[in-house]
Amino acid sequence: MSETIIKLENLTKKFGNFTAVKQINLEVCKGETIGLVGPNGAGKTTTIKMMAKILRPNEGRILIKINSGDLQDLHDVSAALSKTGFLIDIPNFYNMTAYQLLRYFAKLQHYPKDKINDRIDELLTFFKLSEWKYKNVKTFSKGMTQKIGIIQALIHDPDIIVLDEPQTGLDPLARIEIRKFLRELQTMGKTIFIASHMLYEISEICDKIALINHGEIIGFDTVENLAITLKANELNCVVLEPIEPKNLATILERLTNRLQSYLDQDLDPRISKIPIKYSQDNQGFKFYFDGKKESKVEILKVLIKEFETDFSVISYIQPRTSQLERVYIEMVSMDDQAIETKLNREEGNL
Repeated sequence: MSETIIKLENLTKKFGNFTAVKQINLEVCKGETIGLVGPNGAGKTTTIKMMAKILRPNEGRILIKINSGDLQDLHDVSAALSKTGFLIDIPNFYNMTAYQLLRYFAKLQHYPKDKINDRIDELLTFFKLSEWKYKNVKTFSKGMTQKIGIIQALIHDPDIIVLDEPQTGLDPLARIEIRKFLRELQTMGKTIFIASHMLYEISEICDKIALINHGEIIGFDTVENLAITLKANELNCVVLEPIEPKNLATILERLTNRLQSYLDQDLDPRISKIPIKYSQDNQGFKFYFDGKKESKVEILKVLIKEFETDFSVISYIQPRTSQLERVYIEMVSMDDQAIETKLNREEGNL
């Protein structure tokens, strides 16, 4: 079994009468990358601030494993923070140069003094900030400041990395570089916890997704398993030439009949009323199927062998991003409906 390295138990944070985080339970295993996804105000940053000991929970606790020992309460273990790197929300730094700032954080986290300069140069080079090493961070752009924030979280080579919206303010190339670097950290066995609203980045690098809404975890699993739960498995097939409108209805009927055993037999009408769609703009088909790997293979075989005179397949994928977007929208929508129903019942009892 995988080793649990972080455990949130009934974690709750209140601000006056407002409950920002409500009885969150979550386990993160060593080497996993977990994405915390939710709308603004859902409780993502509050959760991470409690993990960073910036905020103290009203109820519950955060357990963390130090070295090979047992799980211990975060607030009883001062050494925990030296094993963890944090980027909290939008960073705002002291009035000093990038070198001074990073050296300060490295020493604060007890990184070996004789290796600090090499570590600073290594990270500045990767993030393309070497020429800004001795420039004041107050003159940095938003994207550059965000990069420095990520570097300070990594400067002491922590085992656990917790990042709050790490892609904020970064251009597309920088976001690709960050994803590449996070994958490198994954290969080193680092445990990574990311809060983000950028679903593509989350789906590309995370092993599991924790969906949070109104301070509660409403789903926690792999993207694929969450999609199966919501009957949201989708295949996209792009064809070489557009389908003639006069032939479309017949082709869709034939496809539906032939692929019936592989399609979703209980498709949620909120997702789609029919299991196969064709988009003239995208020049391709969308199939809602049963989620089985075997079905995915068989559908492709049928498309190539039995419909070769109707169209030629040039692309055939199961898009993770659209899956996550649908799961996210559906689960948040379902959670909001449940809350509204509960409030209506309470009002009716008044």
